[in-house]
Amino acid sequence: MDMSIDLGKDAADYCARVCDDPCTVDADAWNALLAAQTNPTPFMRHEVLAALHASGSAVPGTGWTPSFLLLEREGALAAAVALYAKTHSYGEYVFDWAWAEAYARHGLRYYPKLLGAVPFTPVPGTRLLARDAAARQALVRALQALLARNPRLSSAHLLFVDEADRAALQAEGWMLRQGVQFHWTQDSADPAPDFAALLARLQRDKRKKIQQERRRVAEQGIVFSVHEGAAITPALWDFFHHCYTLTYAAHHSTPYLTRDFFARMAATMPGHWLMFAARRGSEAGEPIAASLIAIDRPRGVAWGRYWGATEAVSCLHFEACYYQPLAWCLAQGFVRFEGGAQGEHKMARGLLPVATHSAHWLRDPRFADAVADFLQREGGGVAAYVDELRERNPFKATPPGAA
Repeated sequence: MDMSIDLGKDAADYCARVCDDPCTVDADAWNALLAAQTNPTPFMRHEVLAALHASGSAVPGTGWTPSFLLLEREGALAAAVALYAKTHSYGEYVFDWAWAEAYARHGLRYYPKLLGAVPFTPVPGTRLLARDAAARQALVRALQALLARNPRLSSAHLLFVDEADRAALQAEGWMLRQGVQFHWTQDSADPAPDFAALLARLQRDKRKKIQQERRRVAEQGIVFSVHEGAAITPALWDFFHHCYTLTYAAHHSTPYLTRDFFARMAATMPGHWLMFAARRGSEAGEPIAASLIAIDRPRGVAWGRYWGATEAVSCLHFEACYYQPLAWCLAQGFVRFEGGAQGEHKMARGLLPVATHSAHWLRDPRFADAVADFLQREGGGVAAYVDELRERNPFKATPPGAA
């Protein structure tokens, strides 16, 4: 059921509404708006958001109630943000469990909260899709009007936002939080032509460790086959999903994404997926592990997403999730590989620290003040941590891309 929002005189040119089913949003209009942004990613495409809902992965029953905010002007989509009312903080990768516990200790309810993010996807990019800066600011005001008319929502959080998002939100008094991820970025001034050349730029101890890890996998008779787009067969998708569930089982948790979600991705966005299958003996052998990478060929960017294995093989995780994707990116002329959330160990494998950002609004002024103080102190700690990481740069000379 859609719901309209009165924006008042300040944004009288816009019509705002909230949509509780992403599948009913005009896909072409959404994707066209996304394509016009500074930092679009495939994960924000309508196909992904609709599949998350239609597959039962991000739905009210799993704690994700869609509340997509749409701004229209003269009958056309002018701005939009993918929002969810959340009853927990799982699948977000910007951790606010301590905030929820503080609310509970004071007899207050933290959930439901409002979240602007791609479910289960810690990938930085534009969150406030807008035609221009004026539409983006109107979207933020519409978001605040939505919060004002829903007093049950304790707070709102936009995760992994880009610079334009940060500026628009900060101008309206939102609090900013910084995090760290690890990305590989090609040296535009002196690009490494292949994986061997990239290794040669690493410090000797890091290079030797990678060579040892790769040799250990090869000595166990493991080879990889690479499958892109439509070459990822239904059987491979089935095997990958089995591996994906095993990874969650090993951590005593439940997978976020259903098999149907991946089926929908194979049907609607095949060109954005790349799979590495680890096999014994030859590329025709039985697979024993798989890693799934998202790609954007026009922009030359790849994202490490999921992996799993049916048996334990020493160093196989590093080979499947870092070395194979990095070698592929270099061979294909890609300029960036994002390794996903967390993981300081990625530095030793050529991925450098990059700042990420989120924006937060809390309704209760007492908690807002306390969180603002916490974020200021945390921000200083994060800055010191990044400085420390930079001192441990694995390269002989610092390539561009570090935050």
